[in-house]
Amino acid sequence: MLDLNLCQCIIFDLDGTILDSTEVWAKVDMDFLGRRGIPVTEEYMQEIKTHTFESGSVYTKEKYNLLESTEAIMKEWYDAALEAYRDKVILKPFAREFIEKMRSQGKKIVSATSSDKALFEPCLKRNGIYELFDAFTQTNEVKRGKKFPDVYIRAAEKAGCSQEECIVFEDVLSAVKGAKSGGFKVVGVYDKASASDWQKICEIADFHINTYKEML
Repeated sequence: MLDLNLCQCIIFDLDGTILDSTEVWAKVDMDFLGRRGIPVTEEYMQEIKTHTFESGSVYTKEKYNLLESTEAIMKEWYDAALEAYRDKVILKPFAREFIEKMRSQGKKIVSATSSDKALFEPCLKRNGIYELFDAFTQTNEVKRGKKFPDVYIRAAEKAGCSQEECIVFEDVLSAVKGAKSGGFKVVGVYDKASASDWQKICEIADFHINTYKEML
């Protein structure tokens, strides 16, 4: 069993970990490729989840030899996602209760996300948990993406904690590996978008959950 008494800071990924936003991004990505007659592959869907808007647009443009600019790709994605985050995306079951419990125990709550602030901020505010966070950290603040520990290290720094004092919650295999490579303890959170990687996530993570009810 994971001993939360030993940690001072919880570092949360957002999409797929505490935000039930997987279907939003899957639709955005599938519609984007579908409009161009490009088949959607599991490889692409897993890879794109680890990118920011900027790095993801570069990756997508290069992978599929697209003619449009990276700026145009980012705008198309952003416009498609904005309404859903503002009005529709909800929290994963019992996520709020778990975050509130950790706050009541005096733990720092920070994010490590590839998402854009203009998307997640109104979403977290609508769902009533924005004020529960001590700091927000985005991958565009560091040089490398979530396959590396940089964003988690930055999040820990914002909380004033060492890696050993933090626990990372993540739903994507490559991100779990990235956090582990930085010396963090990691809890794997089940998300259906990463179902094919769930067994590997369970093997690599220090602990794993299907829902936050298990943490209460």
